[in-house]
Amino acid sequence: MSVDHRTLDGSDATTGIEPAIAGILAEVVRVERVPVDSHFFDDLGADSMMMAQFCARVRKRPDLPSVSIKDIYQHPTIRSLAAALADTAPNPIERMLAEVLAEVVRVEQVPADSHFFDDLGADSMMMAQFCARVRKQPNPPLVSIKDTYQHPTIRSLAAALADTAPVPAGSPVPATTEVATPVSTRQYVLCGMLQVLILLGYALLVGLAVGQGVDWISAGKGLLDVYLRMALAGGAGFLGMCVLPILAKWVLIGRWKPQRIRIWSLAYVRFWVVKTLVTLSPLVLFVGSPLYVLYLRALGARVGRGVVVFSRHAPVCTDLLTIGEGTVIRKDAFLTGYRACAGWIQTGAVTLGRDVFVGEKAVLDIGTSLGDEAQLGHASSLHAGQAVPEGERWHGSPAQPAGADYLGVEPAGCGTGRRAAYSVLQLASLLFFYAPLVFGSVDFLFAEVPWLTALTQSEPSAFTSWTFYGLALVTSVVLFFGSALVGLLVVVTVPRVLNLAIKPGKVYRLYGIHYALHRAIARLTNWKFFIELLGDSTYIVGYLRGVGYRLAPVVQTGANFGKQVKHETPYLVSVGSGTVVADGLSIVNAEFSSTSFRVSRASIGARNFLGNDIVYPAQGRTGENCLLATKVLVPIDGLLREGVGLLGSPSFEIPRTVERDSRFHHLASGDGLPRRLAAKNKHNARTIGWFLLSRWCYAFVLSLIGLWTVDLYDSWGAPAIALFSVFSLLFGVGYFALVERAATGFRGTRPTYCSIYQVDCWQRERFLKMTGHMHMALNGTPLKNVAWRLLGVRLGKRLFDDGCNMAEKDLVTIGDDCTLNAGSSIQCHSLEDFALKSDRITIGSGCTVGTGALVHYGVTMGDGAVLAPDSFLMKGEEMPPHARWGGNPARQMRDALAGSRVLRDHNDNAAVVTSGTRREAAPGT
Repeated sequence: MSVDHRTLDGSDATTGIEPAIAGILAEVVRVERVPVDSHFFDDLGADSMMMAQFCARVRKRPDLPSVSIKDIYQHPTIRSLAAALADTAPNPIERMLAEVLAEVVRVEQVPADSHFFDDLGADSMMMAQFCARVRKQPNPPLVSIKDTYQHPTIRSLAAALADTAPVPAGSPVPATTEVATPVSTRQYVLCGMLQVLILLGYALLVGLAVGQGVDWISAGKGLLDVYLRMALAGGAGFLGMCVLPILAKWVLIGRWKPQRIRIWSLAYVRFWVVKTLVTLSPLVLFVGSPLYVLYLRALGARVGRGVVVFSRHAPVCTDLLTIGEGTVIRKDAFLTGYRACAGWIQTGAVTLGRDVFVGEKAVLDIGTSLGDEAQLGHASSLHAGQAVPEGERWHGSPAQPAGADYLGVEPAGCGTGRRAAYSVLQLASLLFFYAPLVFGSVDFLFAEVPWLTALTQSEPSAFTSWTFYGLALVTSVVLFFGSALVGLLVVVTVPRVLNLAIKPGKVYRLYGIHYALHRAIARLTNWKFFIELLGDSTYIVGYLRGVGYRLAPVVQTGANFGKQVKHETPYLVSVGSGTVVADGLSIVNAEFSSTSFRVSRASIGARNFLGNDIVYPAQGRTGENCLLATKVLVPIDGLLREGVGLLGSPSFEIPRTVERDSRFHHLASGDGLPRRLAAKNKHNARTIGWFLLSRWCYAFVLSLIGLWTVDLYDSWGAPAIALFSVFSLLFGVGYFALVERAATGFRGTRPTYCSIYQVDCWQRERFLKMTGHMHMALNGTPLKNVAWRLLGVRLGKRLFDDGCNMAEKDLVTIGDDCTLNAGSSIQCHSLEDFALKSDRITIGSGCTVGTGALVHYGVTMGDGAVLAPDSFLMKGEEMPPHARWGGNPARQMRDALAGSRVLRDHNDNAAVVTSGTRREAAPGT
């Protein structure tokens, strides 16, 4: 078959798109050739069916523009149609994007107007791979996963990227900090040895203080005398542990200033000592109290009157922290005044004006500020150099202007006298109730249990007798399981009684009886033990109902809630039928100003799926059938979102589900569901049994170590108590490494894609439940790296870990000289709409993961890559070597110098140079 490429006047038409579409039309209407001026209907006898086939065939050609039936009727000749489509011909970017996407989704051709998710069946993992491959092309545009959701066709994506300046291949965005030359292994080991000696010295100091207190209490005569001695000894111990961090800070550091400190140097050891003591101080437990504000002032922070801080992430570089009057900082916020990056600790200022609001899980990097009456929303962050102007409301990561009002409660009268009275009552309850209760409980055990009494009378034969171990076994069982049962009874009854005094929607003053009751309810009902015990199983539903959640009617999935859920008050939480929640949900159903608070109902709609690490406020504007992706910022303004997915911070809409993710949906319904659910329940019940057994064994061995300490105390004194601390820490690391490995039958974990009703998922749930918790004292020391290796991490040399969380350790590979900041997370799995997905994570040498950032499964970070604070590096992403990415979801930062850069001065200290008050737009906006 031939095609006439000549027009009626004899001119040549072999160039352009005319010959191509003429050839396609000739095939459809079954003629040898189609003159370019022949009318489709009048001359060629075509009909709408034929022209629809013609349009379909044209759309399958990536080198041709898309054509619709409407175009056919408006331009019914080859010449007119070609002229109309000339402006929509595919450009080089379109061709490149189409070719790359065709490889990813494994099709021959990708039409320019085909929807990535609806037409091609792609999912977020595929699109992450697509973005990674595009970035490997010569002179690639800056494309991110967010771009693919906002522009879900090749044509729209190419148009959106047209104005993006390409990044030349082989020319990565420079990092914002000078990369330090790696320290020697010798220096790393010497630093670790010095840190170990300091920890031993601290344990000995604590042992000496405890021993002196116990001896003094034992010398008391009469019940009243012993009680007063307990109160005084407890008060002295509390005061000493509070004063020690303050003294250490002023003696070892003096005043903090903007500088950089080489990690694993002697200067770093001083930094680490102060940081560890400050964060472990018992006053950190007094967040939300004026006592905590006094603690920050004693450490050098400039804190105004009426400030309320609920976050337990204590600021470290306090002289660089300024907080104006009336400011509120919600829980889990980070404003530490330092960050670790590329071998350095960098310190810098964080400045908050008057009446500022900082939301839950917000992250403030060094060199950031908020003006008077400014707001930073939940799950948001300020990157270095960002400044929120006075009176403005920002949210997102990195933050950008927004209209949402996160401070929605009216102020109330709350003077200095009220704050002082509340603080005095807190101290009085500590001295005259809690301290005597602790000492009295220990004294009761050793005075009333016969074999413990014999032990205190120094009978050395006790430790060689099987009777001793039998009695210890029975006693530990009674104490462990008895305390669990009593605790459960308290959790489901006492807070309900306290809650009778608090009415939803009513504004109460801070630091009064209602505030104290609310804080007691929050502490009692957020007991982590029971959530970890029952999470990821059918039984968590009954527990949450027992503490006050409104869950009826429940569609039981066997995994309605994960093992990390918290709230302000459980009695104002509603979760719709059929909703599934992964780990890390924080329900914010209490609002605070600097003088008042109010509780209100937080309602999560039916048939929702909530990913990891979500802050859900009472004002959340999501309804039924929504997907809330990991670390998403839940909108609190605008229209009610229903039947959509939300991703990112600030959030944007994505498909509720895609074809690949619905692969296992049939297993969550139908006649076979009761049988599958029963099988999961049996497996989960055994897992709960193993969890209780492992925790009891841990408590039993600690009890034996404690009894051995008591036996040694008469001859050794304070060193015996120090040995208890050391052996307990070492035993905990080794024991939980053994428990984790035993949970997989010592075979380890592997990449998985399965339904939650398959045994592979149940085995992973068992493994995740059996994982232990790292002691904070190990952060920033080589001891943490030893623990990671015991747990299965493929770890390079000289890792600096300031408080990272990992789940499947044996799926993680980390190169040499990497930096993991506080609050960061490396997560090799995800629960996504009735499916468990997991894959490996590889972090190259010299990489940095910022404070509060999350690295998802299937990710590869090239050598020297830097991930900014509070970023979300989505599954399947590939960061090029030495790239700087940030945001939620993370993408390559457009401004190569965004944030702060540390510059040497003549004293080899550092000054932080920021971008001033210039507003930085979020990546991709």
